[in-house]
Amino acid sequence: MISPSIEDGFDIVEPKASSMVEALRDIGYSLESAVADVIDNSISALATRIDIRFGWEGENSPWLAIFDNGHGMSESELVEAMRPGGRDPLALRHADDLGRFGLGLKTASFSQCRKVTVVSMSDTGQSARQWDLDLVRARDKWVLKNPSVEELGILPGLSMLGTKGTMVLWQCLDRLDLGNDTGRVHQVMNERVASICEHVSLVFHRFITGEPKHPKIVIAVNNNPIEAFDPFNAKHPATMHLGEEPLDIENDTVTFRPYILPHHSRVSAEEYERLGGNEGYLRGQGFYIYRNRRLIIHGTWFRMARQDEMTKLARVQVDIPNTLDHLWTIDVRKSRARPPEAVKKRLRSILERIRDSAKRPYKHRGNAAISMPGESIWQRLHHNDRVSYEPNSKHKLFEEFRADLPSAMRTRFDGILAVVGKSLPFAMLFNDMASRPKETDCKNETMDDLEKLASLLFGDDVCANPEYVAEMMRSIEPFSSNPKFVVEYLDRHGSKGVGN
Repeated sequence: MISPSIEDGFDIVEPKASSMVEALRDIGYSLESAVADVIDNSISALATRIDIRFGWEGENSPWLAIFDNGHGMSESELVEAMRPGGRDPLALRHADDLGRFGLGLKTASFSQCRKVTVVSMSDTGQSARQWDLDLVRARDKWVLKNPSVEELGILPGLSMLGTKGTMVLWQCLDRLDLGNDTGRVHQVMNERVASICEHVSLVFHRFITGEPKHPKIVIAVNNNPIEAFDPFNAKHPATMHLGEEPLDIENDTVTFRPYILPHHSRVSAEEYERLGGNEGYLRGQGFYIYRNRRLIIHGTWFRMARQDEMTKLARVQVDIPNTLDHLWTIDVRKSRARPPEAVKKRLRSILERIRDSAKRPYKHRGNAAISMPGESIWQRLHHNDRVSYEPNSKHKLFEEFRADLPSAMRTRFDGILAVVGKSLPFAMLFNDMASRPKETDCKNETMDDLEKLASLLFGDDVCANPEYVAEMMRSIEPFSSNPKFVVEYLDRHGSKGVGN
């Protein structure tokens, strides 16, 4: 047992390197967030291109590396960058700096591999250092290795590093779960890299797209550029921009930009599916917190409102500067943030306006259905705080059919209508509208379908009573959504002008 040293009456208790380095591995990074943390350093180094590469040492031993063309680091700068906690999180940073704790490169790398090597090219030449966690455990000291020329010569991927920039190489990826099927490890690795691409396309979409005063940054995987994923679909003409709202806090500004995504009827099926993302629209609604344009957290109302179906199109871009980190309690992984009370107060004041706007596309469509000409086939009933739907037995279509029935069958017909109303599959409808709206809420009847249905419903009535048929077809689906067919159908059956 090691006795603590004593200095000026204090016990100097230094953490055991062998234990501490293992603890740092379990801060909570995923593979995707770990790669994103390394990319942060490349962006802070003013890189204009960042390349993610991966390959294999032997049959089933993968490696992964992140290259950039930033300004690089001198030997002393590299040693300091490799020091755990090398930067004071309370110190002032450059306005565009994406770091905070001085832990990101190390903890992100440790979380995924047991050997991380950083090679950097700068105006002073080449510098290299390596953390080997097995070496740290064996010596129980924070021993940072300076690789020899021979050791550098056999590093995978080093030849891809340019004359200026940095390479972060991960080897011994013991946390990378590729499964037990040795025949599928390459396929699983490709799937994991595809997940990295999806994460990067969202987290860094504003860097990839570029913004005024901020040039585009190319981020590529094995030389294939990653496309940006804009969660607000801001350039689509049907996207609602609700205006920018600034909030001044401690001589800095937090900016809110609310958006309402287009209703599914205003975009293609492919675009609607893409905008929903992996988690879907319901989980995607809420605030999107950006720190220096880098996404920190998304899809949350911070417990100030529920995530519900009517507001699933609402998304709010919130921009915060790195000078307010202490108020937002940004964590080491830069994947968690909590708004300060001053921001919460403003959020509450604008939240209802945002949510009301998000409900508008759905309310508009519901009101349009209610205000259709003529009586509706279905009626909405509200009784004792409960809402129900049932066929409208007073509708002319039902009344006239009932009148044609023998007296003994009329009661049975009424019972059948009641059963149809009670059997409306609310849960199934809600699930389909939430998960597959483009397939559920679409009217894709062909002209032949409409023709057959019209003949079944109206038969000879179109000649005997064309005004009645025209009125019915204008007020019931699927004819009311196909006015051109109604006119053509009536014209074809000798009732010209009635359908207009």
